[in-house]
Amino acid sequence: MCVGNVDHLSTCTSHGHKDVRASVRREPSIIVVRPRGYLDASGLMMETTRVESSPGVTLAVRVFRPKSSAAEKAVTMVLVHQYSLMGGCQELLRGMAYRLAAKGFTTVTFDMRGVGTSSGKATLTGASEIQDVVAVCQWAAKHCTASSILLVGSSAGAPIAGAAIDSVKEVVGYVSLGYPFGLLASVLFGRHNKACLQSPKPKMFVMGTNDGFTTVKQLESKLKSAAGRVEKRLVRGAGHFEMEGAQYDDQMVEYLTTFADSLQLISS
Repeated sequence: MCVGNVDHLSTCTSHGHKDVRASVRREPSIIVVRPRGYLDASGLMMETTRVESSPGVTLAVRVFRPKSSAAEKAVTMVLVHQYSLMGGCQELLRGMAYRLAAKGFTTVTFDMRGVGTSSGKATLTGASEIQDVVAVCQWAAKHCTASSILLVGSSAGAPIAGAAIDSVKEVVGYVSLGYPFGLLASVLFGRHNKACLQSPKPKMFVMGTNDGFTTVKQLESKLKSAAGRVEKRLVRGAGHFEMEGAQYDDQMVEYLTTFADSLQLISS
């Protein structure tokens, strides 16, 4: 179970939630906002906190917890949102986060720098955002009962997350949802591919067969050079942005939970 606490929801959240007042206690590298949780209608707990990524940059973080700590899984999920400069934010991952928590996985989402109430400035290539991923993963490993982390990146969040895999020892696996391997996207994010593909940690790549940024052939070609255990899942007929929609949340969660459970078997 995580030690996370409540501040106001970031500006990219859905409307209708009341702000919660709380006192703030500062610790080295972590800003902890103390302490009331937001209880969702489903009975699941969502808490918020702030984590310092680098000097002057603090990130808005949400923690989605299972109803019962007794049913909590041995892996914490950290989800990395889509391209900041095209409207990506943690709110887009809320549906998956709640579903994962309902299945027993403590799940952490966050707004990268320059998004929502996170300070700092978003970068064109996601180079600085890698440190955001590292900082949140380190925080999760320290503050969550399940210190082992499955790192999940969506769209442009996939190469950014992938570049951070080996920077945090507690990351035990990685999943990409719509990794943009195509030529045009590689102009921006291609620099991150090597770190992701050469990591020996288990990896799974999920992609729609109608993805407009990456063809199935391009994906399979890239995965031939990948180290360690590598799996792929193809979503028939789904486009890149379509697969990010709520109608695919259940399918994505099924992929994530099955993969996470296999990692627990490996580490046990």
